Amino acid sequence: MKTADFNNRLIDGYLELLKNLDPKSKLDLISKLTKSIKSDLKFKSKTFEKAFGAWDKSEDAEKITKEIRDSRSFNRKIEDLQAII
Repeated sequence: MKTADFNNRLIDGYLELLKNLDPKSKLDLISKLTKSIKSDLKFKSKTFEKAFGAWDKSEDAEKITKEIRDSRSFNRKIEDLQAII
């Protein structure tokens, strides 16, 4: 079953449950769902914006690049192929 089909069936099931509610309860439910959606959108927006930001160091790019390259360490062990033959 595809996700869209499942979601539609789920929504239809909820509508069947909610159709007997009085109008005031339905409006209250709409209000709460709206607040929930706005809260979700605000959270997603803040999370997305936190992924970006200014670099808080005052060093120039060349110095930072040099520090990164200098901090690299290699631990490869090169074997002599002549010893194997």
